[in-house]
Amino acid sequence: MQIQHNFSLKKYNTFGIEAKAKQFVAVLSEEELKTILENHKSDTKFILGGGSNMLLTQDIDALVIHIDLKGKKVINEDDDFVWIESQAGEVWHEFVLWTIDQNFGGLENMSLIPGNVGTTPVQNIGAYGTEIKDTFISCNAMNISTQELKTFTKDECNFGYRESVFKHEAKDKYVITSVVFKLTKRNHKINTSYGDITKELEKQNVVTPTLKDVSNAVIAIRQSKLPNPKELGNSGSFFKNPIISKEQYEKAHALHPEMPHYVISETEVKVPAGWLIEQAGFKGKRFGDAGIHKNQALVLVNYGNATGQEILNVSKDIQATVLKQFGIAIEAEVNVI
Repeated sequence: MQIQHNFSLKKYNTFGIEAKAKQFVAVLSEEELKTILENHKSDTKFILGGGSNMLLTQDIDALVIHIDLKGKKVINEDDDFVWIESQAGEVWHEFVLWTIDQNFGGLENMSLIPGNVGTTPVQNIGAYGTEIKDTFISCNAMNISTQELKTFTKDECNFGYRESVFKHEAKDKYVITSVVFKLTKRNHKINTSYGDITKELEKQNVVTPTLKDVSNAVIAIRQSKLPNPKELGNSGSFFKNPIISKEQYEKAHALHPEMPHYVISETEVKVPAGWLIEQAGFKGKRFGDAGIHKNQALVLVNYGNATGQEILNVSKDIQATVLKQFGIAIEAEVNVI
């Protein structure tokens, strides 16, 4: 473990923003993490995972600890299910593909989501009708102050839509070191009902889809809509889809009859943020090196040398315009640093 100073974080955030860390260290095990936390109790610390869900608007005047723990293993199984523990530093998409290769079901709809396994419970990431909470059993997390390991059960994580305890009560108090998932070994619940998966499968002439077929369809859809962060800096969906009251939706729908929606409950409705942003005229727009992707209005992009502040300014302009035009507030899904 070597602490580096004035370290560039450009390669450690998927937006490709140039920002410096006052100090930087990568940890490869729980023991290394414990040692760093013990030896730097008085230092301000910043925990960095895959860098896929953050927008850096400034240098980090702290010790940046990059969680790079690797490894995955079966910890339990029966005839129907398998329990897999993955270390936090595993790349999420590679982990998903590995589970599919083993014929373990449950994560295939979340193929190609950027980031690492350790940050997936924080956001309760999800896509195409599935979320982490559907297969999540528990996660181990280290207390930053005491270095004690705690196991968080599913209930203790308080999962909601892109929400968890790690964004609230446990924020900045714990570092997730590993996650346990319960996946199917047979009788897989193939979910093709959400979004364009069925259309994509039809296009590929797939009648009875396997886990791999669903994953391939999701990958094809995402690649058609979302830019590769290695080629064009981005953080995936920048905004959450707003969940509003039925009354609020009916009021907006009366003015905009073409507005799509998904019923969440008897009292709540989800509206696609991408549709709102596109209707507000932002899709494909560019403001210097900051912009909105031409194929997906939910995705803000860095065309090369945009600063985090420039991208943040664009996001605020989008929020203000959508609120004025539709009376609906949209929140950033990305963490602004």
